[in-house]
Amino acid sequence: MLIPTQTYREKWQDCLDRIKSQTTEEEFVKWFKPIVPLEFDGKTLRLRVPNMSYVYQIEKHYIPFLRPIISQLYGQEIRLHYAVPKSDAQSVPISESADTTAISQFNTQTDTANIKNPFVIPGLKKIIIDPQLNPNYTFSTFIEGECNRLARSAGMAVAIDPGNTPFNPLYIYGNSGLGKTHIVQAIGHEVRQRHPELQVLYVSMNKFQAQFQTAYKNGEIPDFIHFYQMIDVLIIDDIQELTGKTGTQNAFFNIFNHLQLAGKQLILTSDKPPVELKDIEQRLLTRFKWGLSTQLNTPDFETKVKIIKAKARRLNAELSEEVVAYLAENISANVREIEGALSALVAQASFLGRKITTTLAKEILKMYVQVCQKEISIDHIIEVVCNYLKIDPERLNSPERTRDVAQARQIAMYLAKQHTKAPLISIGAAIGGRNHATVLHSCKAVSNQIETDKTFQRQMEELEKLVLAQA
Repeated sequence: MLIPTQTYREKWQDCLDRIKSQTTEEEFVKWFKPIVPLEFDGKTLRLRVPNMSYVYQIEKHYIPFLRPIISQLYGQEIRLHYAVPKSDAQSVPISESADTTAISQFNTQTDTANIKNPFVIPGLKKIIIDPQLNPNYTFSTFIEGECNRLARSAGMAVAIDPGNTPFNPLYIYGNSGLGKTHIVQAIGHEVRQRHPELQVLYVSMNKFQAQFQTAYKNGEIPDFIHFYQMIDVLIIDDIQELTGKTGTQNAFFNIFNHLQLAGKQLILTSDKPPVELKDIEQRLLTRFKWGLSTQLNTPDFETKVKIIKAKARRLNAELSEEVVAYLAENISANVREIEGALSALVAQASFLGRKITTTLAKEILKMYVQVCQKEISIDHIIEVVCNYLKIDPERLNSPERTRDVAQARQIAMYLAKQHTKAPLISIGAAIGGRNHATVLHSCKAVSNQIETDKTFQRQMEELEKLVLAQA
């Protein structure tokens, strides 16, 4: 005997109110608000859900707090029966005898650890495709900044509702090393987490082209096209590699058209905007412009600081704010080169047994990346040293040999050797009229004191920061 409609529906509203208090607004609106109670016979509560991903999410993530709520409102021994619209059930290959409902293994008296497979669809026959995604390329590891904010926001919107936003295709372009592959793979991971029923595939255009050539040689072009037409979210990296490949363009046009008409999501990357692509059919270029084209730019200072700090944490390396600022200011490179340079710096510091300072950073990085060289003069270094140590420049250049003046000369010579391209003889002539042997001795003395005297080491770091900041 069915329980009166008003009763179980009122209980479901109470259930929703309790669920809302234990979830975020986004979770509640996304996963629970769309659910509609259909009937309750005292043992089984039948709920209509929009699609199978709701069954998966509820059973996997929300059962621990949902069980006591259901128990209190409907009784201890309750089963949930999910009713899925036929249109959704038929969106994947299912035999004609397949049921379009899913029975939950949920039982209010069963311990969480004993809950079995959340749902079973008799007759389900669906190919599982490896998405070819790098597990490290997720939104959680992607550093957001002004240079990539639009692309990241659009990517998240696509991941939440693939195929149903104005961003289809989502076309992301920019120079090499700025994070295009990372962000599109992050979209793929997010889609798989939010919509596990969807088929996601990442492939570079070079690999796509190689597959096409193999299919052409084997007379399997229809199978090749059909395979790609089964994908729900297709991510193509380096679409500019289509240039001049007429056969591949024809195949990709058929795939693109089919997916677009079927409401599937396409995500493309390129080193150029669509208007600058050459030797690609106009009908394809027109379609590339249908959605959103967004550019990734070279990271600004703030973004580079975030990237360096995040990379340092992953390397378990301790970097002072001064070193981080030096790297961000002086590395004029893309994200990939910044990360590579930092890895090299950390490795070299470990091998040499030295602390990572701005001096070591300058020594190491010049071998790995193009460092933004600032024109630093010997006069500028003398001015910084004298101001910091409160010594008159005339005393520094006099024959005076008092301890404070002699050390100031040694420090100035050391910094001049580190931060200018002047030969030793020129450094000596400019600082007290000394010869190159004196400059060598001074540099060695300062280096030794940096290694043995922590207070002196900190003073030298402050001086170097002033030399670089005021140049």
